[in-house]
Amino acid sequence: MNKLFKVGLIGAAIALAGCQDDANQTQAPAAQTAGSQVTLSTEDQKVAYAIGVSMAQYIGGSLEQQEELGITLEREVVLAGVKDGLANSSQLTDEQMQEVLMAFEQKVTKLAGEKRDAELAKVKAEGDAWLAEMAAVDGVQKTDSGLMYKVVTAGEGAKPTAEDTVTVHYRGTLPTGEEFDSSYARGETISFPLNGVIQGWTEGLQLMAVGSKYELYIPSELAYGERGAGQMIAPNTPLKFEVELFAINGEPELEDNSDK
Repeated sequence: MNKLFKVGLIGAAIALAGCQDDANQTQAPAAQTAGSQVTLSTEDQKVAYAIGVSMAQYIGGSLEQQEELGITLEREVVLAGVKDGLANSSQLTDEQMQEVLMAFEQKVTKLAGEKRDAELAKVKAEGDAWLAEMAAVDGVQKTDSGLMYKVVTAGEGAKPTAEDTVTVHYRGTLPTGEEFDSSYARGETISFPLNGVIQGWTEGLQLMAVGSKYELYIPSELAYGERGAGQMIAPNTPLKFEVELFAINGEPELEDNSDK
């Protein structure tokens, strides 16, 4: 059974109890906050209250996520369960509770998986539509793998292999045009082994001669796929890169005219 889920339900109920506590309790000035009527005059009371609030904040976010899946738990019933549990008078046996909670956990997992699959499909469809637009742009070419590129400037130097280390300037953007990474913004080129980056880069850079500048339009399966990357690159997102190739294994080094 998911222990965090069980603890979370208790935390939610504790929070509800705090909001619906007996109005006859003495309220200290320090505890005059919205929805609470408890006395916080001792260190133990403050600790107990802090634990309750922390648990409620955690489970509150969990309950909101469940509501996004179409699951709504009645707060009054949750509160009643906590009160009965504290009074050791549960209406369900331990076996019944375990069965119910395990079934619920399976339901949540199933619905969450379906939601994620739908979101992935939506991003993939939007990405495919964007790639189709880019394919129609004058000068854009496509390789057998699905990688698309456009030659902005054709260099006359050597071309790297996958085993080489390259020195480049680049700018990465999402289909929306939002920039997520840029060596230009950092003000310096970057060097890396070509076989240590995403597949679209490994393939695309091998098409470029030193001195070239290309635009790469990379399908998600040649980028970060269904795992995505960081906060900005969602799963199934295709990417655009502007790339200038300055050197292979440190030689020959070309003048950086990116700021001119």
